[in-house]
Amino acid sequence: MSADALAPAPTAASTAHPSVSVLVATAGRPQMLRDAVRAIVEQDYPGPLELVVVFDRIEVDPLEDVAVPAGVALRTVPNTRTPGLAGARNTGIHAATGELVAFCDDDDAWAPGKLARQVGFWAEHPEASAVAGGIRIVSHARTVERVPPAVATFEDLLVSRTVEIHPSALVCRRADLFGPVGLVDEDLPSSYGEDYDLLLRLARQAPVHSVPETVLTVRWDRPSFFSEKWENIAAALTYLLRKYPEFETTAKGTAEITGQVAFAHAALGRRREAVRWAGATLRRNPVQLRAWGALAVASGAVSPQRLLDAMHNLGRGL
Repeated sequence: MSADALAPAPTAASTAHPSVSVLVATAGRPQMLRDAVRAIVEQDYPGPLELVVVFDRIEVDPLEDVAVPAGVALRTVPNTRTPGLAGARNTGIHAATGELVAFCDDDDAWAPGKLARQVGFWAEHPEASAVAGGIRIVSHARTVERVPPAVATFEDLLVSRTVEIHPSALVCRRADLFGPVGLVDEDLPSSYGEDYDLLLRLARQAPVHSVPETVLTVRWDRPSFFSEKWENIAAALTYLLRKYPEFETTAKGTAEITGQVAFAHAALGRRREAVRWAGATLRRNPVQLRAWGALAVASGAVSPQRLLDAMHNLGRGL
């Protein structure tokens, strides 16, 4: 029998300070990576803490210049699975030894006390499938604080992606990832939306809870790996619509995704496809702004980057 098969059943944390593995996937942002790593290893969490940094399609950096406190383990490994974010995350999950798994992107930074606050909160709400928290979004124009809902159900997340529940703030059980929830979906085109897909599967099992405090700084003042890969974005979102037929139970939720697909086609210069997807969106939700934005881009009235910059400055994504 494999070690994975012997993983504990998904229950509340078995001790007051369960072991935690933090997974960071990186693909070439060395200075921001160091900022993220330092914010993690300097947490005041009293339980066992390990950090696994997975290098995706680049040489492994041992991070020897980062001071690691006693009682914290830092490991650097190559991505041995599908190239891309999903495979890198799964490499980290397989390498992890903690009872709990937390994620952090290489361009984000945890707030001091994040982990201790979330794990303590989870002990008070053992019914949760995962715990997130408030985020601070830094864009070129300003900084925006976003507070997630206290509780988000599967149905809530079908209606809206809820950007406030950020993957870099998420803590879940390792046993769930090897059990009923499953690993990160490596079939998603270009790994786009892998965080939303995982969040949906977590919430399908039980609601996701969030602490009200700000636990994370998200950097939107730097280029995104997905910012101009419109083909992959359109393909991945179409994949998610097929994967979750439950989207058809909510016109608003379906329109949010089809509006994104319309925008991606408009950014690619595919006017006919953009208009078709925008029309399907507006029939479901006439006030879905992404569809109107797609039509504006398709008509040549505005560039996709200008609209994206305006959304980021408001603390909103695509």
